[in-house]
Amino acid sequence: MLDYIALGILIFAAIVLFYGIIVMHDIPYEIAVHRNHPHQDAIHAAGWVSLFTLHALWPFLWIWAMLYREDRGWGFNHGKPASGPAAELERELAELRQRVEQLEGRTPKAPDEQKEV
Repeated sequence: MLDYIALGILIFAAIVLFYGIIVMHDIPYEIAVHRNHPHQDAIHAAGWVSLFTLHALWPFLWIWAMLYREDRGWGFNHGKPASGPAAELERELAELRQRVEQLEGRTPKAPDEQKEV
């Protein structure tokens, strides 16, 4: 009787371990989904590859999933507004758009409409 109970406990432990490993490999993907990561599918596929490589890639997938946040992107600016050449180009682009809108508002009529015959 005790042999059957021990066998049942052994089978139960093997099943829990098997499914536990499968659930564990999916943690980086769940983080990516929660953070609306742009590479969710790649992280999920790499998680399955990591499952077959004894989770050798898993720490890197965790880091990859944690790097991105929807509110700050990849987080390399540390919350600072953009500065330098990119900010200057954005400012110039805004000025040029404003000038184009002003000029389009003042465009003369087509040449055919200006002629009085």
